[in-house]
Amino acid sequence: MPRTKKDVVTEFRTAEILQAACRVFAEQGFEQATMAEIARVAGVAKGTLYLYYPSKQDIYWAALGRSLLELAAATRSQVESAATAEQKVHAFIATKLRYFEEHRDFFRIYYSEVGRALCRHGQAARQFDDLYLEQVKVLDQVLQHAVRRKAIRPIRTDATAFALFDLTRSLVTQRLRGLSRASLDEDIEFAFDLAWKGIGHR
Repeated sequence: MPRTKKDVVTEFRTAEILQAACRVFAEQGFEQATMAEIARVAGVAKGTLYLYYPSKQDIYWAALGRSLLELAAATRSQVESAATAEQKVHAFIATKLRYFEEHRDFFRIYYSEVGRALCRHGQAARQFDDLYLEQVKVLDQVLQHAVRRKAIRPIRTDATAFALFDLTRSLVTQRLRGLSRASLDEDIEFAFDLAWKGIGHR
């Protein structure tokens, strides 16, 4: 069915609220953040905020889920559009590093608070894991195909996919903590070179 004006307004308002929530959670952490502050940053009344999200926990997971879905879609799109296994691995690494560079608020709530939240909320934890595993699955499929075509040496593709995911996460951490003096492009090429030399033919 075609979207109504109300649908468009709702989507726009929701996007504004979740963007504000990312900023507040990143700056204050989950425990210190308040619905009142999120409403203030979003430019809406506190009562309006509750019309969209009944609790702080709901808006927290909505903000995480929205960004994870966006990252997963971008990663899959870039990987699928690349022609060779080598280009696909490069696209996977580059897409993730560029996303976190451009969405620093998301990175901070993703890594600073998600551990504690996952311990408390089983259903949310499963949803989070599904989105996380979706990204790893994209790379695992690329590696399986590359092994079958002998584009890379025989490897444990599942373990390798997790390792490359963690490699990109480590570089993101270094960059956002100011521990890397390299440019974004230099870090992308470093990670790709390390990864490709590890899985390529010897």
